[in-house]
Amino acid sequence: MGYPLGVDGLVERLQRGDERALARAISLVESGSPSGEALVQGVRTLTGRARIIGVTGSPGSGKSTLTDGLIAAARAQGRRVAVVAVDPTSPFSGGAILGDRIRMTRWHDDPDVFIRSMATRGHLGGLAAASLQVLAVLDGAGFDTLLVETVGVGQSEVDIVGVADTTVLVLTPNAGDAVQTFKAGIMEIADIFCVNKFDLPGGDRLKREIRAAMQLGAFPEGSWKPPVLEAIASRGEGAEAVLEQAEAHRAHLRAQGLLEALRRRRVRFELLAILGETLRRALADREDEAVDAVLAGEITPRQVVRRLLEEGASPADPLLESE
Repeated sequence: MGYPLGVDGLVERLQRGDERALARAISLVESGSPSGEALVQGVRTLTGRARIIGVTGSPGSGKSTLTDGLIAAARAQGRRVAVVAVDPTSPFSGGAILGDRIRMTRWHDDPDVFIRSMATRGHLGGLAAASLQVLAVLDGAGFDTLLVETVGVGQSEVDIVGVADTTVLVLTPNAGDAVQTFKAGIMEIADIFCVNKFDLPGGDRLKREIRAAMQLGAFPEGSWKPPVLEAIASRGEGAEAVLEQAEAHRAHLRAQGLLEALRRRRVRFELLAILGETLRRALADREDEAVDAVLAGEITPRQVVRRLLEEGASPADPLLESE
């Protein structure tokens, strides 16, 4: 199969582990260009082999330090590891703040570790649409362990569950009322709970609270019951156990025949993310016009969205003409 627009041969180079080809491929995908779309289409049939582990939690919980430990644990097993660190968008440059890459610089010279920071670009769930396509490229390039670290969690920030095979929720003792975390619906996204900074007072109490909250939920027979693990990531302690449990969870998914369903869910999530991003960009081109018209009673918000969809989200289309 040939790939148009100058990407012919790029997929083959990705499979050979060509670092320059990988960097170029991801740049094409992030740009949203037709070449990037052709590339993602080309690697799609190569995906589905990598294990995808999501790491999420509140700011300051030690997600990046734990992720660094997971890289070390996976590399000790000879795995090729890629990290997509989804950072908040900088309010000044519009790009990722890159804090996570700064913390993981010790892997800079390891050819079997690839780390990329990506901006959320205002997406409430914390994952930009391009992040999902970058994961597909990394999977197709032969990385067998993909780590996705997201921005802090909240009621609207649980997108990671639509992306990862296994989601690790990182919590810390004395970081606030744990019940609030449970009320926010975040408990439901975790396949593994990791109580990081366990050397701080309150670690045992937090573990008890998590287990008590899980007892209130229903776990059908044969379903996965999330383990509650301890870690002191700053000392390099606990990451191996997290990776071991992630492997156990993947084995459970395979035994239940759920891995293909998760792959389909990931693509479905990608479609919805791209749709939302396309509409947001189209609306941004004439946002003031639309807001003024809605306030004046000339059009409803639902009609604005409907016309964006019907008219192909083109800025030149007469969005606010009367129906």
